[in-house]
Amino acid sequence: MATKTGSRAAPKKTVLVTGAAGSLAKRVIARLHGQYNVIAVDFRRKVETDAGIPSYLVELHKRGFEDIFASHKVDAVIHIGRIFAHEKTRQQRYNANVLGCKRLLDLCRKYKVGQVIIHSTYYVYGASAYNPALIDEDAPLKASEVTQDLVDSVELESLANIYLWKHPELNITILRPCNVLGPGVRNTMSILLSRSLVPVLIGFSPLMQFLHVDDMTDAMIAAFEQNKPGIYNVAPDDYVPYQEAVAQCGCRKLPVLSIPPSLPKLVASVLNWNAFFPPYLVNYFKYPVILDGRLFRETFSWRPRRNLNDIFTYYRKQKLSAS
Repeated sequence: MATKTGSRAAPKKTVLVTGAAGSLAKRVIARLHGQYNVIAVDFRRKVETDAGIPSYLVELHKRGFEDIFASHKVDAVIHIGRIFAHEKTRQQRYNANVLGCKRLLDLCRKYKVGQVIIHSTYYVYGASAYNPALIDEDAPLKASEVTQDLVDSVELESLANIYLWKHPELNITILRPCNVLGPGVRNTMSILLSRSLVPVLIGFSPLMQFLHVDDMTDAMIAAFEQNKPGIYNVAPDDYVPYQEAVAQCGCRKLPVLSIPPSLPKLVASVLNWNAFFPPYLVNYFKYPVILDGRLFRETFSWRPRRNLNDIFTYYRKQKLSAS
């Protein structure tokens, strides 16, 4: 008797996403759900997810994190979760961001995970009057020379770089985005532009790049689905002076003297501005850090779909609704 044969559909990939409580990670998870099996992990709180998405509250350096790898056949990891400088002490940030990332990469090797995407930041380049007009991926990471509060960001990247070249089987992609803004985002720049009164340094208005959180989501999905390992800046090709961005977001400017250099840091400390105008980022409000994003755009055929007005309108409407 003749038997009926047919090709069996390939099983869905399983993708573990860290930082699941954040706005960007939530969007990434929503985009992946259905087409892939998704696992949500966060170290801050357990995230409520759609049916079929397991959610875990666990610290990366604790035993429970390995149990997730042992319980699920993880094919790829999208590492978004990190602690910002205003959230914890320097030692706590180092333990979570650097040692946690090392444990994550070691577990990926142990359990033969075939792809890792790491969400980094443009802060690693450092803000300096001597920065080139456009900073490409080969530029040195100088942030830790400017402030010890960014050591964990630079060391996380250096660690990921080592694994990228020593362990090609992990297919590591490192993304360095510019300022990511939009609904639900709670990073330093978003918190700053959500306020009605915003400090500006007298005599300084550096050019800045801004990216909508939905466009950053598109970038991460493209990086995952196309799987082209390497290091990439993620940024649009337009930029705007910081003080103009402040005005476009409907904020009132509070001029702050920048001389002596310790003064804005002292003001931020006295007024408890550390969450949205942290002293360690003062140089980023003085000197431009403009990313050359051509490599990512051309490699992944990616273009942002939201312009600056789309981004700033959200913050203007926020203030109008609150008044």
